[in-house]
Amino acid sequence: MTDLHFVHLGFGADAVEYQEAWQEQRRVHAARFEDEIPDTCLLLEHPPVYTAGRRTADNERPLDGTPVVDVDRGGKITWHGPGQLVGYPILKLPRPVDVVAHVRRLEDALIATCAEFGLETTRIEGRSGVWVLGDPVEQRPAGGLTLDFDPRLGVGPSSSKGGEEGEFDPRLNGPEYAPSNAGQRREDRKLAAIGIRVAKGVTMHGFAINCDPDNTWFDRIVPCGIRDAGVTSLSNELGRDISVTDVVPVIEKHLRAVLETAAPLPRAV
Repeated sequence: MTDLHFVHLGFGADAVEYQEAWQEQRRVHAARFEDEIPDTCLLLEHPPVYTAGRRTADNERPLDGTPVVDVDRGGKITWHGPGQLVGYPILKLPRPVDVVAHVRRLEDALIATCAEFGLETTRIEGRSGVWVLGDPVEQRPAGGLTLDFDPRLGVGPSSSKGGEEGEFDPRLNGPEYAPSNAGQRREDRKLAAIGIRVAKGVTMHGFAINCDPDNTWFDRIVPCGIRDAGVTSLSNELGRDISVTDVVPVIEKHLRAVLETAAPLPRAV
């Protein structure tokens, strides 16, 4: 790939509204398609916002009708906001495009970033993004309840309201089952999410890595449509404050290492 150019759109008090950043993505995407600019990664924070990818189901949205921005990326619903570093790599890929390979490269950079801060993360088969693995199921606490009474194992009104019949809904079962408390339950928890779109051979959207956000924002939705895991952050896992500005130079270094040295080949057809 060519040299990767980084643009800081705004952090902290200068956080960028989602629609404004989306418009800037489209502008940069058009310029990259015309080869007017090099591969470019926009880095920023957003004010609090829920965004829903194309595969989001109605029963994964906030139950109280909180507004959600529907976007043209893959994946499902998530949250963006203070304490979360968002990156939109806008890159030209060879045709036919290998989307999975692009996602894997982003995961590689995120995993290396976490490792530099001292946190081991990994992939989970069938679930994009970067994860901290929980304990084996038989070793996990069940919210202070005996396993026989864990609502995640039963079928009934508390586990089906707001979703499919018999489907556990963490939003209806108290904070001990909330996505933000997955670390206390020792369950798998997502630290960085990825959702992309490729149009005209150029990527859009990208990744979001939780540095030090208020993760209770995720409790109002079913994050990424996943009901049996939760969310976490670098600060939560490492027990020390790690800010967005701490992570920016590290993620830039690892994105350069992964993306500038990659020789992406067209998908086999």
